[in-house]
Amino acid sequence: MQVTLQTGERINTMYGDQIKIIQSNEVFSFSIDAVLLAHFIEPRKGGRGLTVDLGTGNGAIALFIAHKVVGQIVGVEIQARLADMATRSVKLNKLDDKITIINDDMRNIFSNVQPGKAEMVVANPPYFRIDSQQTVLKENPYYAIARHELKADLALVTQTANKLLKNKGHFYMVHRPDRLFEILAALQRAHLYPKRLQFIYPKPASEANMVLIDAIKDGDSTGARILPPLTIHEKDGQYQQAILDIYQGRQ
Repeated sequence: MQVTLQTGERINTMYGDQIKIIQSNEVFSFSIDAVLLAHFIEPRKGGRGLTVDLGTGNGAIALFIAHKVVGQIVGVEIQARLADMATRSVKLNKLDDKITIINDDMRNIFSNVQPGKAEMVVANPPYFRIDSQQTVLKENPYYAIARHELKADLALVTQTANKLLKNKGHFYMVHRPDRLFEILAALQRAHLYPKRLQFIYPKPASEANMVLIDAIKDGDSTGARILPPLTIHEKDGQYQQAILDIYQGRQ
């Protein structure tokens, strides 16, 4: 299906050209964190329930998980330009019957999704607190909202996930390890209990710079598993084979 590209936009492919996604360096481009979160997600066997992607951006995660999620996917994005890019990418991949993009604040998601109806909620939220408003204001406004907690913080994301999820539903999130204690506290306040965590390392012998979390609503507070670490690059900067396999859809 043909779609109209705006100035500065391009089409990138994923999973051996199976997924096409509209990108823009001026507005938004997905990063490896979205790819790894999509790979980390494990839909319940036989599950046909709703998945909600909070802060879907240009729809990357929704598109990347479409092949392994049986039920419907709803992506909510507050920025109109990004929501439009996501909508056009959905059409480009002929996934209109599976993915719905909503341009709105996630606080208003319940106008479209009934509380307690989601089987899974996923989020790649802004990583940075607003410690310096002046620094944020100097950034590209699209990237500022995506990176900094201007429109959504940990409390909002986790509480919204709790309200969306049915009992024992799963919440998947990628974030930064340097905020791990805040993340765990926010999850606990939202009655979301971590069951799987995986730390991501940029290179061998480096410190982790991402953490993937799978939490269950109203689950048991025991039994958390720390998965084997995943390293992105070799010492020479080349992608490790496991990462290349993920990008090509071989894993």
